Amino acid sequence: MTNTTPIEAYRGAGRPEATAAVERAFDLFAAEIGMDPVEVRRRNLIAADAFPFTTPTGAIYDSGNYQAALDLALAESDYEGLRAEQAARRAAGDPVQLGIGVCVYVEITAGPAGSHGEFAKVVLGKNGGLTVYTGSSSHGQGHNTAWAMLASDLTGIPMDAIEVVAGDTDRVAEGMGTMGSRSLQLGGSAVWTATEQVVDRARQVAAELLEANVADIELDMDRGVFHVAGTPSVTKTWAEVGTAGDIVDPIGGGAMGLPIEASLTFSAENATFPFGAHVAEVEVDTETGKVTLRRIVTCDDAGRILNPLIVEGQRHGGIAQGVGQALFEHMMYDEDGNPQTSNFADYAFGSAAEFPSFDLVPLETPSPVNPLGAKGIGESGAIGGTPAVQSAVIDALSPFGVTHLDMPYTAERVWRAVTGL
Repeated sequence: MTNTTPIEAYRGAGRPEATAAVERAFDLFAAEIGMDPVEVRRRNLIAADAFPFTTPTGAIYDSGNYQAALDLALAESDYEGLRAEQAARRAAGDPVQLGIGVCVYVEITAGPAGSHGEFAKVVLGKNGGLTVYTGSSSHGQGHNTAWAMLASDLTGIPMDAIEVVAGDTDRVAEGMGTMGSRSLQLGGSAVWTATEQVVDRARQVAAELLEANVADIELDMDRGVFHVAGTPSVTKTWAEVGTAGDIVDPIGGGAMGLPIEASLTFSAENATFPFGAHVAEVEVDTETGKVTLRRIVTCDDAGRILNPLIVEGQRHGGIAQGVGQALFEHMMYDEDGNPQTSNFADYAFGSAAEFPSFDLVPLETPSPVNPLGAKGIGESGAIGGTPAVQSAVIDALSPFGVTHLDMPYTAERVWRAVTGL
């Protein structure tokens, strides 16, 4: 029995550590055979035309372009220039050594095939607005914005006329939750599909109001109205259609008299496998052990990107946590198992003062397993960031014969590795 925490789910949930082990193996192998670590990775990448790719363990990688991610990250970071600078500083005996770390990772998001899906319900109101009920609860990822964007894109209804409801079990009875970078590809796909059904239902009501065949009804997204093809001047607004949905046709029945809403649970046929390449530059003061992150360049795949600003925010947060794991964060206990880092005064984590600006290179490889082409992005920065910084620090220390050092790379640990004390 133990009252310490040997492991716990955190952003990436094991994938940063697994990726770090793989990346360190690549670096050690490259050093053993005298090959540039980038070239070792390049020779082991799956070709872009090999997707979908089935691994020996049966996982099906949905889409990818690993070579492009690596090339883009290397070009943005000026990798060759960095190696030249590193060689010059080593030759000059500079006590502040430059370290360069490269990571190429792949991760799984949204769970394996057949895992739980996500619920959504979309209701058209009499005022022409929409209410979106979702089982995905946001805690900073921007769900409300993203779900409103999806519904607006299909209907032309302004985002400020779309209410998103989550986290209220009295109003949303189903929901798997927010985890595993699953929200957009499952929750978003549920919202998208339900909204498509609402549009189809609204088109049927508009057809009865306009006394036309459903096949002849067009939705003018710019004006937010329905009209008969070839007769754009005779229209029905979303509000008129929403109101008509509550009117029972006393003669023919038909589409009117039924609520204009749709609810469903969306489940994907397979998981998605985002990927990326990170290049980290660190400076290590070999006299004090201090590590300074000089720059980090990332090229992370997110499938098809819905909102670039939200994606950038997720990547920034992930990188910060990934770097934090490599350089700062550590749960410490005394010999009796009492936690010594139980508050933010004692627990070290990075702030804006410790981080440079992150250079983010965009890349999209749409997934075929959901209607949005989306993949998860919330954990990518942490999965690639930790190994890249780890490799960079060890690279800086390699002239001193250092091939391994436990994270986090505190000044004391680095200094002891250099001095052997």
